[in-house]
Amino acid sequence: MQNSPAPSPQRRLARLARQRFVEGICAGLAEVDKTIADFLGVLIAQTGTAREMQSRRDTWMLYQQHHAKWVSATSHAWQEALAPHTSARSGLTAAGGGNNLSFELLSDDVVENKIVASRMALTVAEQAGQHFDALRQRTQSLEGQEIDSSDILRPETICLLLVQQWVEAGLPRTDLLTVVDPLQRELANVLQKQYQAVNAFYVEQGVAVPSDLRSRVKRTGGGGGAGGGDSGAGGLASQALAQSREAIAAGRQAAAAGMYPQQMHPQHMQARMPQGQGYPMPPGGMGMGFATGMTPLIRARQRAQGVMGQLRRLLTQPATGFDMVKAPPASAALAHALSAQRVQADTYYSGVATLMEDYSPAAVVQLAGAVRERSTEFKNKASTAGEKAIIEVVALMFQSILAEDRIPPAVRVWFARLQVPVLRVALAEPEFFSNLDHPARQLIDRMGACVMGFDSTSINGSALEAEIRRVVQVIEQYPETGRRVFQLVYDEFEKFLSKFLTEKQATSRLVSVAQQVEQKETLAIQYTIELRTMLKDMPVRDEIREFLFKTWAEVLALSAVRDGAQHADTITLKRTAADLVWAASAKPNRSDRAQVIQNLPGLLQRLRQGLALMGIHDAPQDALIKTLTDTLADAFLSKTASIPQAHIDAMAKRLANLEDFINDATLGDMPLNADNIEMMLGIDASSIHVVADNGAPVDEGMVVWAQELKPGTWYTLDHNGSSAQVQYAWQSQRKQLHLFAAVDGSSYLIQLRRLAAYLQAGLLVAQDEEGITTRATRDALAKLDANPERLLG
Repeated sequence: MQNSPAPSPQRRLARLARQRFVEGICAGLAEVDKTIADFLGVLIAQTGTAREMQSRRDTWMLYQQHHAKWVSATSHAWQEALAPHTSARSGLTAAGGGNNLSFELLSDDVVENKIVASRMALTVAEQAGQHFDALRQRTQSLEGQEIDSSDILRPETICLLLVQQWVEAGLPRTDLLTVVDPLQRELANVLQKQYQAVNAFYVEQGVAVPSDLRSRVKRTGGGGGAGGGDSGAGGLASQALAQSREAIAAGRQAAAAGMYPQQMHPQHMQARMPQGQGYPMPPGGMGMGFATGMTPLIRARQRAQGVMGQLRRLLTQPATGFDMVKAPPASAALAHALSAQRVQADTYYSGVATLMEDYSPAAVVQLAGAVRERSTEFKNKASTAGEKAIIEVVALMFQSILAEDRIPPAVRVWFARLQVPVLRVALAEPEFFSNLDHPARQLIDRMGACVMGFDSTSINGSALEAEIRRVVQVIEQYPETGRRVFQLVYDEFEKFLSKFLTEKQATSRLVSVAQQVEQKETLAIQYTIELRTMLKDMPVRDEIREFLFKTWAEVLALSAVRDGAQHADTITLKRTAADLVWAASAKPNRSDRAQVIQNLPGLLQRLRQGLALMGIHDAPQDALIKTLTDTLADAFLSKTASIPQAHIDAMAKRLANLEDFINDATLGDMPLNADNIEMMLGIDASSIHVVADNGAPVDEGMVVWAQELKPGTWYTLDHNGSSAQVQYAWQSQRKQLHLFAAVDGSSYLIQLRRLAAYLQAGLLVAQDEEGITTRATRDALAKLDANPERLLG
């Protein structure tokens, strides 16, 4: 048997670099571990509901028990990954797959791990991507081929092994999601430091970043186009988008074969494809379905992060040389042109605004043309390739926004005027191209989401149009070029929305009543819990307990909301509860029985008044009173132990100041009664659809998502077989009730868990789940893929 040939000096150097890298990240695990422990320590000190606080304590205790095992196992897994081929247990694929798509059956746990790891890797790559890219290119130049998709140098490989060892160490994946933010931030710091260290080692050994790597790298699959067509500006855009196309094609193949992940439970079909440029493709971009617990919000964000990663790679390629960490100041001619535009904005756009008065398609085309001409002027003033690339990308983004026919034409002129301010901030802050939460992006997305449900006639002259106009004019005239003004007006726009969405008289009244209903139902739950506590050790008959818990707690809550907790009427009703408990206890001596007979008419009158407050009259009221009087009669003749007067007095005192003893930690699921709305409104509530919780099973992640919906966003609601376009108008203080307003004047008041169930079932779907800036970025990349020459031309 012949011995394998000894590796070349170049390959030995690459192997040594990997060993140094793994040693460095293993040493950095201690800081990651400390960061997680510190975060959990702070978390358990925070106040919250009883359920939340217990969950945080459980997470902290589990981490204390298993963190050492996780750190040790992760370090070992990273060291094992130094081998030419990874073990089957790790779930990673050995080299040799090339660019050919293949399919493999994966378990639920493997899919879930890959999803979490991919999200982490995207975040890590945003911070450490430049340094990894330089390391990747140097390593590839030594080895003469692309590094494998499972190479330990890749962020996605490191993250996947880390996630797998977390689960295998006995730590729940849900706990990982709790600590993922601080974990991935510290991990990004560790990787960035080690990428820099290994790059420095390469420099010491005389290994430079190749100027034209593609011409020397041996690809494992099909090569690039003829004549080196995959190089330059268009090559990166083409390569990034080609991966998306491959993923979509894989999804279509699986769908054609009926291989949907949910239908294949407990196994999933997943496409494996080349990662390209060292960045992971987000699961949301695969077009193949998602694991349980992944909300559309998370999926949309993952897709957006994938688009942002493609854009980042496009702008940082050698052909443009754009620095995503610290942007140089704009060249003098371009800076002068941008300043002049700020001063002359009203004059420049006055003629364009006239074009929009007829709201015709031709007017929209003319507007887009005018904006395009202005971009060309700026591009001619630019002196660097990076400036030209940024101007072109921003111009293409706004072309996409102006082509969005769901935005009323009269509003699009104001969106068009944001192009120059956005260009200014993009030149000054490269973070605009990598951070989904940049205030400029958030502002445009929020304004776009709020106007998509309106037509031209309904928004013209409205307060919403006036606010958008004000926002744009403030941004145009603001002297600074950074994020500050966008953050300022974004916060102001959110405040405006909270008032605008509920200012209509009918909506305002409904919001007021809905808030009272939540308060009443919350108090009823809390009063019931307190009554149960007070009566726990008292010999009280079951009929009396049931009446107090199910009926009288509602009476007390409604009176407290209507008149106030310390109002005389409410205090009287509280005292009535104590009097009823005493009257229904055994009366072995003559004086107590005489007092019961004397007080009974007044007690029954107060009970009837309380029931009437709840809308219980006539026969239903008589039936309840009869049950109580029969119970009182039995107690009157009972020879069992009586309740001491001291206990009754203590109960009455506690009831009088009941609100001092209750808190949010006792709040459970809040029932919603449709009759309460009409009773408290005092009007016909036929146009108000009350959608209460019905016990439908719903994932807790969907409940969290329901609590995070943004007011003003438009949705398509499928309720009782009818479809309606609705705008999310309001959420109650405790986020238990949510109000949606339809264009026909009807309203939908939906309780939290039912709302989550509608989101989970696809009965409530956002009209713009992706966000217009992400869609505009994707459209811009598609145009550059088809016509790469325009980027720098």
